[in-house]
Amino acid sequence: MTNKRDKNIVAIITMMFLFAMIAFVTNLAAPIGVIWSNRFEGSNFLGMLGNMMNFAAYLFMGIPAGKMLSKIGYKKTALVAIAVGFVGVLTQYLSGVVDPASTFLTLPSNFVIYLLGAFIAGFSVCMLNTVVNPMLNLLGGGGNKGNQLIQIGGTFNSLAGTLTPMLVGALIGTVSRDTAISDVNPVLYIAMGVFAVSFIILGFIPINDPGEKKNKKVVYEKSPWAFRHFVLGTIAIFVYVGVEIGIPGTLNFYLSNITDKGAGLDPSNAATIGGFVAGTYWFLMLVGRFIGGLVGGKVSSKVMLSTVSGLAMILIIAAILTPKTVTTSMPVFTGSSFSLTVVPLSALLLVVCGLCTSIMWGSIFNLAVEGLGKYTSAASGIFMMMVVGGGIIPLIQNWVADQSTYMFSYIVPLIGLAYLLYYALSGSKNVNTDIIVNDEDEVVPIDLAPESLPVE
Repeated sequence: MTNKRDKNIVAIITMMFLFAMIAFVTNLAAPIGVIWSNRFEGSNFLGMLGNMMNFAAYLFMGIPAGKMLSKIGYKKTALVAIAVGFVGVLTQYLSGVVDPASTFLTLPSNFVIYLLGAFIAGFSVCMLNTVVNPMLNLLGGGGNKGNQLIQIGGTFNSLAGTLTPMLVGALIGTVSRDTAISDVNPVLYIAMGVFAVSFIILGFIPINDPGEKKNKKVVYEKSPWAFRHFVLGTIAIFVYVGVEIGIPGTLNFYLSNITDKGAGLDPSNAATIGGFVAGTYWFLMLVGRFIGGLVGGKVSSKVMLSTVSGLAMILIIAAILTPKTVTTSMPVFTGSSFSLTVVPLSALLLVVCGLCTSIMWGSIFNLAVEGLGKYTSAASGIFMMMVVGGGIIPLIQNWVADQSTYMFSYIVPLIGLAYLLYYALSGSKNVNTDIIVNDEDEVVPIDLAPESLPVE
């Protein structure tokens, strides 16, 4: 009994590290994009393309990742995901070795290899998102203990999301055309090391998959697409992930490329400050999730989503209208403590948006699957695919930044937040209550259960 408990503890710790790796790998794209942006004469569109490739993987792997659980089991799916993640990060590392003078389809070969690595890493993150939540629930024995482990894992996820842009920003320092992806090799070494150790540890730990109920098969007369509030909810998830990633990603670009001291930043250290400021956004998301967990049982998802969407809109409008010459001292989380840093006031306003976006995922999901019954599991797989919005919307935002200014580009997440406000107030109402959603002896397929949804 003691031996089994000890093995479970090791497995739980391993899952916690994988929870962190989801955010670590995902959040590498935006700060590394600062390097590519400067290599391409300040093209924010090309700089954000790696982030796009990372999230594009969800579109192709969302549902297949869920089906892998039922075919090869939780443990093997996790091992495959870890191996793919190692290959993805290794490919990104190799992009720093290739001769930048060589070209492929008019693009530098090293940039193409980096994009390939980001895409491969995206497959890994998608699979990990599918498996870590239910596996932690399984290791905890389900119930309150399983949920507690998932919440702790979410904390590790947010912490990694906080530290990643800080680490990359600190390594980059001053950004110039000579800055190369090889400058952030230490971060890539860490990622590959964690993947390798996790694979070895998990390979020696016996984990039994939960069994499925043997009752009669459920008859699905319709599909989740028959529900208007679910269709609008999938759009909301697409928009939300894009807004969540676009706000700090573009802010990192903005601060890293400030060249005049009128904005309050030292241009020689702008990339480092940009990384720490973006990291503070993710730290506030961690705080927001904690607060959301405390009030979630007392406040409805509709009220929560409408409140934070409206507040985020006000913050972004204020950020757009505030000149960058208006500065303030902002407490920036530097990894171990907070220190005051002079930044444009608009940056502080955008960072505070992290408190708002932190609780949107759960609220949107709850509203979208309300009343779906037996169609909930299929809806979960579709939701996984919609995470691709985290790649498309920031790409659009940075294209707008290229055509105008960084601050004006925030019109893109502003429009997205307006849609989320509409969804909370009106679009989330279930108008298809005539559809039968419960069968006797219902079976919910294990491969697309709601807890397999991604953590950002």
